Amino acid sequence: MSHADQPQHLSVMLDETTRLLQPERGGTYVDCTVGLGGHTRALLDGGADLVVGIDRDPEALAVAARVLAPYGQRVRLVHGDYRDLDDVLDREAVSQVQGALADLGVSSMQFDAPGRGFSFRRDEPLDMRMDQSQGPTVAERLASVGESELADVIYQFGEERKSRRVARGIVYARERGPITTTGQLAAIVRRSVAAPGWQRIDPATRTFQALRIWVNGELDRLDAFVRRAASRLAEGGRLAVISFHSLEDRIVKHTLRALDRTEGLVRVLTGRPIEAGEAEVAVNPRARSARLRAAERLA
Repeated sequence: MSHADQPQHLSVMLDETTRLLQPERGGTYVDCTVGLGGHTRALLDGGADLVVGIDRDPEALAVAARVLAPYGQRVRLVHGDYRDLDDVLDREAVSQVQGALADLGVSSMQFDAPGRGFSFRRDEPLDMRMDQSQGPTVAERLASVGESELADVIYQFGEERKSRRVARGIVYARERGPITTTGQLAAIVRRSVAAPGWQRIDPATRTFQALRIWVNGELDRLDAFVRRAASRLAEGGRLAVISFHSLEDRIVKHTLRALDRTEGLVRVLTGRPIEAGEAEVAVNPRARSARLRAAERLA
């Protein structure tokens, strides 16, 4: 694949993250969600001696391997889940790191790649798994989930006020045949929450977000991950977490605050989350919802 053919992905708040993580100090860093390698490349260019890059999406890792090939032995890529950070670092014989980064959520490559089912811009199989080698698809989960549980999922993770109507519409539709494509699901949701007049976002957006978070367990063990990452930092080492959903950001904020005020393990560096500037949002609209929080390990 030529450089021009490689998927394009703009790493969110690249400068702000690199400034916080201070790779010029050298040492070992871990990029817990390496994606297509943008943040890892910035850390290596900034002076990090080694970056361990983790991702649960094999397709993203394959692209990252090409992007980061020029750095040779200074980068190690691992197929794994960031929440299994301890296991990954132990296998790589890394006891402590100077910095850790997690860029949560879905990459633009995953949204844009055909056949993944993250977007309803195309009619394709309803999958949405970040790691397609693991677990059931959204289509498989929708086939058996109870209406009440589904409504709760859509309300909690999608903040969809009409979640009960959406869940009822999905259950009604599946009684007439399996829901297997993004186009089918989007049409069901739109019928369920139909409203007159122009709407700023597609009515299916919140439900798709909720189902993606649900099938990938994106909020599961997030607090434990933040604790784990902080505990693997060397003294003075820094952790940076970028979230794209208010529920994610709330978990990160409260966990870092507890590690600071109650346990004295870290010092929070971001009283308020850092947000992307206007210039970045103009180029990369996805950055609009990003929130960056960071902390430094104490003695």
